[in-house]
Amino acid sequence: MLRDNQKNEEAGQLETAPSPEREQVIRAVIDEIRPNLRRDGGDCELIEICGNKIMVRLTGACVLCKLSSATLEGIQAKLIEELGEFVRLVPVPGAAARL
Repeated sequence: MLRDNQKNEEAGQLETAPSPEREQVIRAVIDEIRPNLRRDGGDCELIEICGNKIMVRLTGACVLCKLSSATLEGIQAKLIEELGEFVRLVPVPGAAARL
């Protein structure tokens, strides 16, 4: 018999892929914000969706921008509004796109 923490670790490893509809909403939110980021020389790309964590990479001018945390907060708020659930936007520096 597995101990409870072993069960929890295995359950985390068996996490299912996001539904196509949920991923589409997430991509739509990022695409909606993208023109504003590009206008200032930056961008945001979706890296991975893992449960309620949405990993993104800021690129271009967004990387060194002092307002990047505010940008991420704004994207997260829009995602929460559109999805109707709490999600956490996690910036991933220098990662290659996986989705």
